[in-house]
Parts: sequence; structure tokens; C-alpha cells
Amino acid sequence: MRMNKREKGAQKEAQVCARLLSEGVKIVERNFRNRQGEIDIIGYDREYLVFFEVKYRSGNSKGSAAEAVGYAKQRKICRVADYYRALHRCPEDTPIRFDVVALDGEHVNWIKDAFDYIR
Repeated sequence: MRMNKREKGAQKEAQVCARLLSEGVKIVERNFRNRQGEIDIIGYDREYLVFFEVKYRSGNSKGSAAEAVGYAKQRKICRVADYYRALHRCPEDTPIRFDVVALDGEHVNWIKDAFDYIR
């Protein structure tokens, strides 16, 4: 039986979590949502509070997985990150980072500091 997109996405996200944990990332939240959007994974990579966007493409007919995280998606992630930081009373001086974990087929590309904060 074939998996639907949601099931496949959850499977790939679990794969990414296992990889991040093996690299020393402390995962504090998965699928954090508010009315503005969602952040796939939130965790700490050493002193950085990192907001991870996970993108999967089985093929490259629609471009690479990393290319799917355009400006509008980045801006949405920043808005949700602002809400998360306010909700959890993160100190203003907490260093933050926005990473993309792009899965193209079986190839995993963890792009640290993939984009800057967008106001």
C-alpha cells in the first residue's frame, strides 16, 4: 500500500529528527503551529535555538527540495518563530538560526543558516 503525502512527510520528518539527534541537536518541539503557519522542528544546536524546515522531493521535476523554501515560506517561518519565542519567553539575546533540511530522494542536505530573519 502506498503512503499518502502526509504519511510520507511524517516518515521523512522522523528520519530528519533521528539525524539531528545523532548530530547532537536537542529537539524541543515538532510541528509547532499557530494561525500563521507551522515550523516542522525546533531545537537547540549548541547555543542556537534553531527553527528547522524539512522539505522532501522524490524527484527533481519540480526543482530541488531546498528551492521549495522561497521568500514567502521564509517570512511565514519567521512570524511563527517570533510567536514561539514570545510564548516561551526566550531571552532577547538568544542566538537563533533558520535551517533547511532538504531531502532529494534519499540524499539529505542540512543547510545551516539557510536564510536570515525576515521582518
